Amino acid sequence: MAVFSGLWGPVTSASRAFSQRCFSTTGSLCAIQKMTRVRVVDNSALGSTPYHRPPRCIHVYNKNGVGKVGDRILLAIRGQKKKALIVGHRMPGPRMTPRFDSNNVVLIEDNGNPVGTRIKVPIPSSLRQKEGEYSKVLAIAQNFV
Repeated sequence: MAVFSGLWGPVTSASRAFSQRCFSTTGSLCAIQKMTRVRVVDNSALGSTPYHRPPRCIHVYNKNGVGKVGDRILLAIRGQKKKALIVGHRMPGPRMTPRFDSNNVVLIEDNGNPVGTRIKVPIPSSLRQKEGEYSKVLAIAQNFV
């Protein structure tokens, strides 16, 4: 018995070590929260110039702290703080809402006007329900999904 316990001891301790480690092989499926990397999809000068660090969300303007399509967030982009509107995220949403390959945002000013003059990617048509708030963002969008 001692031979088997010595022989199988390292195997069981290695398997126990692998089972105790918490790592995932898939991407995280949470919506936009603090420190989430985002992609600016308008043609504003601040969002289109390359920089060594991607823009990150530093605050979500709602009560639960998780941003979905149509929510406002605060970005840290090129050493500045700017407000943005979420126009697409990776997390699957309710039925008949598109899932995007990246977390897309459009930079907006404090009063809600978009900074850029054109949006490069398709926008979910569910934003049309909130037309009063984001009518100027919808006006510069070219494609809807």
